[in-house]
Formats: sequence, C-alpha cells, structure tokens
Amino acid sequence: MLWAFLFGGQIALKTPQVGIAAAASFIAITLLAVLFADFLPTSAGSYADQRFLLVAWLGGITIVSTYLLISRGVWIKPAFVQALPFILLIIGFPVLSLAFIQQPYAYVEPGLYSFYFAAVILGGTALAQSGISMKCLEALVVITAAACFLYGAMSLNVYLFALAGGHADLSDLIPWGFVNIRYWSHVATWLLPVFPLAVLVGPFANHRLWRVLVAVGAGLWWWIVFLSAARGSVLGVAVGVVVASVIIGRQCWPWLKQFLVYLVLGGFFWFVLSLLVPILVFGEPELRTISQGSSGRAPLFIEAWQMSLQRFPFGMGPQSWLTHDLLTSSYAESKKFGHPHNMYLMWAAEYGWLLLLILFWVAFQVASFLYARCKVIKSSAGSTEGIVLAALLASIVGALIHAGVSAVFIAPGSMLVGLLIMPVFLGFIVPGTLKGKRYKNDASRPLRKALQAAVIATLVFLLWGAWAFEVKNYYLDMREDESYYYQVLRERALPRFWLHGYFPRNDVGS
Repeated sequence: MLWAFLFGGQIALKTPQVGIAAAASFIAITLLAVLFADFLPTSAGSYADQRFLLVAWLGGITIVSTYLLISRGVWIKPAFVQALPFILLIIGFPVLSLAFIQQPYAYVEPGLYSFYFAAVILGGTALAQSGISMKCLEALVVITAAACFLYGAMSLNVYLFALAGGHADLSDLIPWGFVNIRYWSHVATWLLPVFPLAVLVGPFANHRLWRVLVAVGAGLWWWIVFLSAARGSVLGVAVGVVVASVIIGRQCWPWLKQFLVYLVLGGFFWFVLSLLVPILVFGEPELRTISQGSSGRAPLFIEAWQMSLQRFPFGMGPQSWLTHDLLTSSYAESKKFGHPHNMYLMWAAEYGWLLLLILFWVAFQVASFLYARCKVIKSSAGSTEGIVLAALLASIVGALIHAGVSAVFIAPGSMLVGLLIMPVFLGFIVPGTLKGKRYKNDASRPLRKALQAAVIATLVFLLWGAWAFEVKNYYLDMREDESYYYQVLRERALPRFWLHGYFPRNDVGS
C-alpha cells in the first residue's frame, strides 16, 4: 500500500491532471460519506465509518505530501523559522501526552490531531508547490454545490412527506442523515461561505441553469439553518464573513453580494416553508425555539477551565475529560457530555495551555502569510483570487468560532469537510520559501531527493500504521464495552472519538 501511495504521488508530480482528478475523487467520496451516509451500507454506523475514512485520508495525504515535498527539494534551513510553529503543532499533541503513555488508548486522540494538522499543513503546501490550488478549488466548489443541491432537494422530499403525514415538528426530521442535528450545523458552517464561489469561478460560472441550481441549494441550506436554530453556525458564519470582508476589502464584494443573495433566499424559503405553509396546513407555524442562554454549556466551560489549571501549563492528559474526578459542583449536578463543547478549553484541559500558545502562534503565522498574499492580489487588477480567499477565510474563521461552542474538531463529518477546505486555503497563501526548489542542472539531485523522500515517507507510513492499529483496537474494545454500557449501566451515548465515546471511563468494571 505504501508504494502504491508513493507511485501515485510520483505520477501526480509529473502530471497535474492526475492530481486534480485524485483531488476531485477525494472530494466526492468525502461528501458522499458525510452528506449521504444513510444511503451507504454499513455495519459500524455512519459515525464510525466517517472516523475510519478520516483515518485513511489522513494517512494518504500525509504520506503522499511528505514524499512530494521532500522529493521536490524543500529547503529546511531557509524555511525553518516559518515552518517552526506548524512543526510544533504537529508534534505538540503526542509530546504533551508522554506523561500519560501508560493510560489506555493514550495516543488515539493525540494521533488524530497530530495527523490531522499534518495533513492540512503538508497537503496545502503540496498543492501550492504543484500549482494546482485553483483547479482543486474549482473542483471543490462544483462538487460541493452539486452535492448540497441534492441534499437540499432530498430535504424538500422529507418536508413533503412530513406534511403529508401530519408531522408538524419539522426540525425533528430535518436535517437528516446525521446522528446529531448539531453535526449537520458543523458542516453547514464550513460550506455556507463557499457556495457563492460556484457561480464566480469554475467551468460553469456563466451557465444560467447551474446558477439557478446553486442558488436553490444554498437557499435550502440556509432554510435548514433557520429551521434547526443553528446558533453556532449563524454566529460563526457571521463573524467569518465580517472578518473576510474587512481583510480582503473591495475585492471580495462580488462574493459578498452573492452570499447575501443566498442568505435572503434562505430567509424567503424559511418564510414560505416554515411559516406560511405550516399555518395553512396545521393552523400554526413550525418554529423551533431559539435558546437565549448557554444551553447548559456554562458548567462545562467552568469545569474545563478548572481542569486546565490543575497542572498548568500542562494538561491532565488525553481524554481526561471523561475520566477525571469532577472539580466543580455545577458540573457534578449538570448533564454530562463527552466533551466540554469548547475545543480550546478541552485542549487546554487535556494537553495544556502550552498547546494553546502554539495554536496562537500558528494562527499568527497563517495571518502573516495571508497579509503578504493580500498585498500581492490587491495590486493585481481583475484577479479572482480575492473572492476565493474571502470565501475560504470566512469558512475557516466561521469554523474556528463555532469550535468555541461545539465539537467542530471532534465530529468526524466536520473534520472531513474541514480537510477539504483548509489545505486549499493554505495552497493559496503559502510563501515561496516553503515550496522548495526544483533541480534542473544536476540529474543526480532529484534521484537522491526521491530516495530521501521514500525513506521519510516510509517512516511516516509506519507511524500512521501504528496509530491506525491502535484506533482499530480502540474500536473493537469500545464495541465490546458497548453492551455493558447501554444494557447494564443504561446510559445514553456521549459521542467523542466513537459514538459510544464514554470509554475508557472512570467506572470501568463497576
């Protein structure tokens, strides 16, 4: 399997068309697994299937990208300062977990985040170096728009069956295909800012029928956001759009205008489908109550904050949120969850504030890359890169904001969609110093680099294989524990790495 990865990477290196086709296949398979899981055969359930797919993608992207970058001659010394925060982020999760290596499954989640951010960073750099970022972006927006239109059309079908069956609580049925309504909202946060790109760039941008289909699909997704009262999505996307508009400036206006058109269209669909039609059919509107409070998150935040201070600046260990002795009375008396609904507090609690410091450094470095790229595109009249960066930036900022109130980087569907967006964004802003050099005059240099790349890619493959083996063992042990958890303890699912996420736990064997 390793040599198949490397051989495929070498072909993509020489023929960009193969790389673009591979990227399109990757996008299509990912969206199929995330949006249409109900139609796929499964024995493990969609949550576990998506997790296993994520594990496979992380291995493939990391191994192939490592090989491509090294074989093309990435100069470590000139790029080291710029790459340092990214390197620290990749190794930070496992290094900060060393003290807990004796605990069961201690490296399952650290390995997940280490390979996830490695795939994002290395994959984005490989796209930039191969010069196919724009083509991959076009494939992304076309496939995404088509898939989301199909999902929206099927949601209308569910809506009509609900009306015919006299089911007034539409939010119980829509969105569909996700084990939790909030997991759909994570995906929506990633994708809503990207919809306008489908009619601004790409091969179908000027086709009238395509523009209508994209508008209908985007409007239906906004309708589902309003129907399900997805506050995290609304907040995240709103902040993301404002940030992108301020940073990119006037060059993003075509994207912003199209975004607002889709938002208004979604409001119109909500008025007709959730207000007008239910009044005519049932005599009352179908309105989901929007909570004005924290939805029970405040005790979770306080508990995670207290955890983060116990071994400051280090954390209490991977998955310690599940197994630690409770620290606050408010959380002891509140409803339990598999995570504190705040990714940053969870990482601080489990891995320490040192990791958050590295994350801030990474964010600053990415912002500096973006600033440098914006200076270039603002001097280029007629460039479409401004609207592309605005959409991708709004998507990523929205997801980062949403992660402050939800499990955006735990739910496998959300992580899969993020794996589509973030590397493409990096592919547009990575500076030349991180792209390496090609060797034209010395025929022996490429061969030596290819051998070095194969050796290092093999080491990455072995690391990934060891982690994937541990993930498989974790899954098997979790499934064995499931019957005891549900039938003896009679507890509800607390999704985390797996849908039955409260394992290991502090009452094993009780």
